[in-house]
Amino acid sequence: QVHLVESGGGLVQAGGSLRLSCTASGRTLSSYAMGWFRQAPGKEREFVARMSRSGGYTDYADSVKGRFTGSRDNANNTAWLQMNSLKPEDTAVYYCATTSQVLGGGSPSAYAYWGQGTQVTVSS
Repeated sequence: QVHLVESGGGLVQAGGSLRLSCTASGRTLSSYAMGWFRQAPGKEREFVARMSRSGGYTDYADSVKGRFTGSRDNANNTAWLQMNSLKPEDTAVYYCATTSQVLGGGSPSAYAYWGQGTQVTVSS
């Protein structure tokens, strides 16, 4: 079992940047493909990005493509989501998640382990 902890959220003005971190413990991160999701108040959890086990493949939701970049360092059991050009509609709780599949899908149900989430608030 892997335990995930996100950090790096906060309050930022529109156009600003934040870098979220996801640190794993319990098992090596290289055993898992990863996903990033977010959930705004009153809305369902939605896909943001996914990465293969090695990090060699990444995929993004259309709403964040070109602004967000996922990366990972398996040797240090850490993954990141760099978020640039933030918009008020990016405001949400952001979660990292892992799956033992080679590459997770865009549905939350594809992921077995989740962090507790970190709040990102973008002011206009």
